[in-house]
Amino acid sequence: MPENSQLKAGTEPRLVHEKGLEARIASIVEPVIVDLGFDLVRVRITGQHGCTVQIMAEAPDGTMSIEGCETVSRALSPVLDVEDPIDSEYFLEVSSPGVDRPLVRVRDLVAWSGHEAKLELSVPIDGRRRYRGVLDGVEGEDLKLLLLDAPKDSDPNVRLPLGDLSDAKLVMTDKLMELALNAQSSDPADVVDATDADTHQ
Repeated sequence: MPENSQLKAGTEPRLVHEKGLEARIASIVEPVIVDLGFDLVRVRITGQHGCTVQIMAEAPDGTMSIEGCETVSRALSPVLDVEDPIDSEYFLEVSSPGVDRPLVRVRDLVAWSGHEAKLELSVPIDGRRRYRGVLDGVEGEDLKLLLLDAPKDSDPNVRLPLGDLSDAKLVMTDKLMELALNAQSSDPADVVDATDADTHQ
């Protein structure tokens, strides 16, 4: 699995951000997560178990163990209780990004070059917002992408402005699954779907 062992938590901002209540929660939890040596990946609120606040986090090298999830969860619980961003009972879930992970930083787009991804832009290019293709690295302020649905006799290579990304995530492929399984077998501490959960009123 791609590694960024020289990076320090909190040094690279996210390209993709939440909106509304999710953005408020992200602003509350991110400083706490960074202080613990991890990076926030994403905050999402779902209707699971009535209301679930899902928080994805990882170490700067892209790994996240069950122990790491537990550490983050224990630190966030009292902070969220004090800030009280949700006025009803909710279920707090802290997890790693998983295999078909969101791509939220430039380092993600670079590290997963050669893998398939789905992307969405906040500002369309020639009327198009959604793209699917193979990541081909970052150059300047652009993400390079090899389109999988390019019309015949057209150039499949496109450039998408990094500043316009509103969503990006890896697509589950045999290549990606094989890589994840190999990483798990070689390093048991690199838990792909580590999760810790807690209920708040």
